[in-house]
Amino acid sequence: MVKRPPLPTLRAIAARLDGHLPPAGARIGLLGGSFNPAHDAHRQISEVALKRLALDEVWWLVSPQNPLKSSASMAPLEARLTTAAAHAHHPRIRATDIETLLATRFTADTLTALKARFPRVTFVWLMGADNLRQFHRWQSWQKIFHDTAVAVFDRPPYALGALAGKTARKFKNSRIRERSARRLGSVGVPSWVFLHIRRNPLSATAIRRKYRKVGAHESQDGSVIG
Repeated sequence: MVKRPPLPTLRAIAARLDGHLPPAGARIGLLGGSFNPAHDAHRQISEVALKRLALDEVWWLVSPQNPLKSSASMAPLEARLTTAAAHAHHPRIRATDIETLLATRFTADTLTALKARFPRVTFVWLMGADNLRQFHRWQSWQKIFHDTAVAVFDRPPYALGALAGKTARKFKNSRIRERSARRLGSVGVPSWVFLHIRRNPLSATAIRRKYRKVGAHESQDGSVIG
């Protein structure tokens, strides 16, 4: 059996949440990712989740290092956290590096730790259709669905592939109707919903590619790249 580190104190957790702790009965959406960098699609998903899932808050879990992504083009955690906090700019959206404090690397372990520390809070995992498509590659992916309600948001061009993929097929009988999305988290698990939203083509990969192209062009002109 793997020995897990002790849970951090509530005071330590509060320090990662701008001094705030969720009250008993709160509904918290968790949007995990590298946020390399944060962009408008993250904000859009979060605002839709607050409204359509009747959430009290959304936490952006800025990952120290996504196990499925290379660290080669990854900005430092502190920089990603700072830009995420600036981009969130919403009283109910909090950018946090709480996974560093929890000493968790995989989503399943993060969820286990948060539920142990906040047993009277309902957590809902939020993700785009691109993540649903390859969710079966995640560590303990079936455990996540069995333990935590999940909301999936439409993202071009991944929806069709995601809904025909391994995870969606495995849990097809646990999918609830979109009009019942506000009940997600209170109808038991496994349960998940696919939300059709205004499609936003933004991606962190495309943004980084654009920055690299601009940087290369400016370098040829003799300018200094920041």
